[in-house]
Amino acid sequence: MMSRCFRWPAAALLCAATSVAHAAPQPVPDTLTQRLLACAACHARVDARGNPVNDSFYPRIGGKPAVYLYHQLRNFQDGRRHYPVMTYLTEHLPDAYLREIAAHFAAQAPTVLPLTPITLSPAQRERGRQLVHEGDAGRAIPACIACHGARLTGVQPAIPGLLGLPRDYINAQFGAWRNGVRRAHAPDCMGQVAARLSPDDVAAVSGWLAAQPMPPDPRPADAIARPLPILCGSAP
Repeated sequence: MMSRCFRWPAAALLCAATSVAHAAPQPVPDTLTQRLLACAACHARVDARGNPVNDSFYPRIGGKPAVYLYHQLRNFQDGRRHYPVMTYLTEHLPDAYLREIAAHFAAQAPTVLPLTPITLSPAQRERGRQLVHEGDAGRAIPACIACHGARLTGVQPAIPGLLGLPRDYINAQFGAWRNGVRRAHAPDCMGQVAARLSPDDVAAVSGWLAAQPMPPDPRPADAIARPLPILCGSAP
């Protein structure tokens, strides 16, 4: 005889609920990795199931300098950066835990991402290269490599790399600095640089950076020549 669970829809729902209620609870490991799956959902190369994570906007944070990551968590928490999800995730976390999170991701190997095809005119490509490698002395714009390292992979302990970032993300961050939506510890060096760049400059820089391959070893440099060409509160 057919089980009552399959003869009537209501009975089937009741049986299913009873089965769930009696199923053995799945243990959840109390590890930092488990707790930070919320971060990995956007900032990892693949999610916990091995599925690709959207690469079109969110930056990969594995291997970024620990002090840089800590500063960004504090900036979201303190209102210097504005993104509702990040504000919600960080607003009640104690400072020691923010440092632990930053150290966790900093210890990971940086992700080497495949190149995304970028269309640039020869003039845009040359302007992007010039600003990244030489800057623009006439407008007091330092070269990107003067702070972010000759390989553009960042510098320990507080300067992030620029390679491997989605073009849309770079454009959005320049726009946030120009509009005062993103700020950093004073003096806010990137806020000053962004204010001196024209929209065409921003498009050239973001396109040029996004078109560059990451080096085989994309880890941040251990040091850089000091003093930096511009005062920067986040990297004193």
